[in-house]
Amino acid sequence: MTKLLSFIFFFLVTISAQARYLLIPMDAEGQKEHLKAYGITYWSLERELKVKWLLNYRGGSFLLPDSESIRKECQIRGVSFEVISDAQTQQILEEISSPSQNMEAVVLEKAPRIAVYSPKGNQPWDDAVTMVLSYAEIPYEVVYDEEVLNDELILYDWLHLHHEDFTGQYGKFYRAYRAAPWYIQEKNEAEALASRLGYSKVSEEKLDVALKIRDYVVGGGFMFAMCSATDSFDIALAAEGVDICEPMFDGDPSDAGYQGKIDFNNTFAFTDFILERSPMVYEFSSIDMTRKRRIPKETDYFSLMDYSAKWDPIPCMLVQNHTALVKGFMGQTTSYDRSTIKNNVLVMGENKTNGEARYIHGVRGKGFFTFYGGHDPEDYQHRVGDAKTELALHPNSPGYRLILNNVLFPAAKKKKQKT
Repeated sequence: MTKLLSFIFFFLVTISAQARYLLIPMDAEGQKEHLKAYGITYWSLERELKVKWLLNYRGGSFLLPDSESIRKECQIRGVSFEVISDAQTQQILEEISSPSQNMEAVVLEKAPRIAVYSPKGNQPWDDAVTMVLSYAEIPYEVVYDEEVLNDELILYDWLHLHHEDFTGQYGKFYRAYRAAPWYIQEKNEAEALASRLGYSKVSEEKLDVALKIRDYVVGGGFMFAMCSATDSFDIALAAEGVDICEPMFDGDPSDAGYQGKIDFNNTFAFTDFILERSPMVYEFSSIDMTRKRRIPKETDYFSLMDYSAKWDPIPCMLVQNHTALVKGFMGQTTSYDRSTIKNNVLVMGENKTNGEARYIHGVRGKGFFTFYGGHDPEDYQHRVGDAKTELALHPNSPGYRLILNNVLFPAAKKKKQKT
C-alpha cells in the first residue's frame, strides 16, 4: 500500500509538472519572428482556442494552450516559443495580476473578420497593412466602394483604409503626375465607377463612402487607417455639402470661401485645420507635418506612450512592442500637427522635439479608430514605382508591430472600460 501511494504521488507530481502551455515571447531577445507570431495567435483563434495577451510582459507576449499542432505551426513559420508547465504559468499570471506590476492578461476570444478597403487591382505590397497581413498569414477580404455602399461592412470586425483620397482630388498628384499614364487611368476608372454607382462626381461618391464608414465605426466597428486615408477621411467628413475641389478634379469651380464652411464637429480626430487650396501643392491641409518637419533621417524616431495595463488596457494593447522607440518613416501624410488634434483623441506615439503626433487613437460612438502617419514603416521615403518591401528582411519591425496590435484588438474579450 505504501509503495502504491508513493507511486500515485509521484505520478501526480509528474503530471502536474508536465508542460500545459506555450508562451510566445515578444521581447527583443526571445522572439526571432515578431510579425509571424501574430499570425500564430490569429491561427489559434481561428481554431476557437482562447489566448491570453500578456500586456507589458516580455514585450506583450502570448500565452496559448499547449498542443502539438501549435508547436508544429510555430516551427514551420519560424516563430519562437517556450513550453511551460502549469506551475510556471500560474507564477507568471500571479506576477502579472499583482497590483505592483503594470501588466495585465487580456483574453482573446475570436479571430476578427478583417476587411481592407482598397481598389481591387492593387497588389498586397501596395499597402503596408496588406503586406504585413500577407506576411503574417492573416486572412482578409478586399472591399471597395460598391461593397461599402451596399452596407457589407457589417460583416467585418475590423476595417483598414488603404491610402485613399476621400476628398475626390486624386491624391493631389496633379502637378507631378497629371500626364502619367497611371494617373490618367486611375482617374478614368474612378470616374467610371462613380458614374456606374449613380454619381456625377467622384468627390460626391467618396463622401458617401466616408459616411458609410463613419456609420460602421459609430455602430461598433474598428477602423484603422494610414497615410493619406487618415486626414483625407476627416476632411471629407468636415466638407460634407461643400465643394472643395478645383475644376481639374471635378469639372466645376470650388465653392467660394469654402474654408469658412468646414464643420469640424463632423471629424473623428482633427480640428481647426486649414485646407490647401492650390491643386499644384502636394498636400491636403495643415494637418500633415511632411512639409513642416526638419528631421534628419538618422534621428527620425518617435516614442510610444506608456499606459496602465490594468486601467487603460485598450491603448496599452495598441502600443505593445519590444521597444518604446520606433523609426520614423515618410508618406503623403507623414505625421500630424498636434495643434490640429482634438482633445479627446489619444496621442500614442509622438516626436516631442518636433511637436508631431505619429500614432493616434479615439472612440466614436460604440467603435474605435486608429490613425497611423506614414506609408511604410520599413521604407523611409517610399516613392511611386519603388520596389516593394521584403518583410522577410524585417521580421522584428516595431513599426509593423503597431499595425498588427490593431488587427488583434477586436479579438479581446469585451468588458466595461473605465473612463
